[in-house]
Amino acid sequence: MKLKKLLFVFGIFLFISGCSDFCMICSLNPFYLGGNVALVPEIEGNWSAHPIQSKSDSTSNNSGKWEKADTTSIWRINQFISEEQIKTKKGKDSTVFKPQNFYVAKLTGNNPDSARYQFHLTLFRINGALYGDFSPREVTDIQQSLMARENYFAVHTLARIQIKNNQLFVSWLGSDYMKDMIEKKRVRIKYRYVPDAGRLLLTASSQDLTEMIERYADQKRFIDWDDQPAMLKLNRLN
Repeated sequence: MKLKKLLFVFGIFLFISGCSDFCMICSLNPFYLGGNVALVPEIEGNWSAHPIQSKSDSTSNNSGKWEKADTTSIWRINQFISEEQIKTKKGKDSTVFKPQNFYVAKLTGNNPDSARYQFHLTLFRINGALYGDFSPREVTDIQQSLMARENYFAVHTLARIQIKNNQLFVSWLGSDYMKDMIEKKRVRIKYRYVPDAGRLLLTASSQDLTEMIERYADQKRFIDWDDQPAMLKLNRLN
């Protein structure tokens, strides 16, 4: 797909792809390389979500920036296990379960089977820090429309994740924050501006994104993870 067409589609489907006008920077490519992927059993389980106010937020409470579904849902995070149907030597059907190297984060109500949204979550480590690459895994309305599926693609957001005392602290890299770093030439990375969406879209390769994280993400003067506009604290429920 040509970049011009891709950017047009991105502008149309920005919201359903996981990047609304909220504040998270989006990327066409994953923020990680396969060699950095990590499995962290502590992240699995059910969690309640609570907004964290950024230090630079001048309002009294930034929870209004999050949609209701994000903070009233139970976040259910589990390693993805694929199922494969095979034939045994005797010709009988058998199911083989294969754990994969990523997680599925479901935002659900009280019923675990009634997932509102699902995200493909890949954890990875760079310079000892834990990060998460989020992308939408399944959107019901899109699956029910051929036209929507043909014009839809998933984008990626980047978050730093800390695990402390049965809590997850998740801080997503902000779009305006990234824009400021680019304009001040603190970070050199490929991107495009999408007029229809009024947003930046990172177009760099996963290799370049990884190098950016290696060079800048652990230095507070470049990226202050405690001062991002999209932050959540997840409290373990079980």
